[in-house]
Amino acid sequence: MAKRTPSRILVGIGGWTYEPWRGIFYPKGLSQKKELEFASRALTSIEINGTYYSTFKPASWAKWRDETPDGFVFAVKASRYCTNRRVLSEAGESVDRFIHQGLHELKDRLGPINWQFMATKKFDPQDFEGFLKLLPREIKGLPLRHALEVRSPTFVDERFYDLARKYNAAIVFADDDDFPEIDEPTADFTYARLMRTKATVKTGYKPAELDAWTKRAKAWAKRGDTFIYFISGAKERAPAAAQALIERVT
Repeated sequence: MAKRTPSRILVGIGGWTYEPWRGIFYPKGLSQKKELEFASRALTSIEINGTYYSTFKPASWAKWRDETPDGFVFAVKASRYCTNRRVLSEAGESVDRFIHQGLHELKDRLGPINWQFMATKKFDPQDFEGFLKLLPREIKGLPLRHALEVRSPTFVDERFYDLARKYNAAIVFADDDDFPEIDEPTADFTYARLMRTKATVKTGYKPAELDAWTKRAKAWAKRGDTFIYFISGAKERAPAAAQALIERVT
């Protein structure tokens, strides 16, 4: 039997362009053009957020790949035109446009795609399965992994978990006051977004809290690759929080 490839715990932030990070995370005087190169060597993953609002040319995706080191992985936030709609099962054209804009140019840097749904989107089993059927499993030979970020409490439902398992889609775990906290093993990887960083804490989360997340991340990693992003909250603290967790899980 072939040996199972060890699971990885990849930790990062959302995006890499944020003015308050300059002089705190990014060294003073660092050219903005060099920020991705720096961030990708200080962290192990980044969730690309700009793709939620805009499309990018294949050359941009190739440039991002070339600026990052071996082993680094991007998560990609799917276009809002795919998820912010009344009938999800009618999103085929938008999904196709999003997938084929150039994601394949990331090559081995391509990680999960995060399909984020508004808090007003309620769970409709038939329509949601229609949407899941639209998500391709590969592009130009690259396997695609899908994560579902739901924000309505109506998704706290065994039928939703079963659908996610059926299509090997991870349910995004949200550490947030307003969104449902769902920790269900529905895919061969885990995706978490931690949103409670505090400005008064240098590392965003207190050391004891980071220790607890370390324990949880290692438990998640027993079932596959684990992707953890520090998002929202006191955003200026996100890089420090990510670096502190990286130190603990490696």
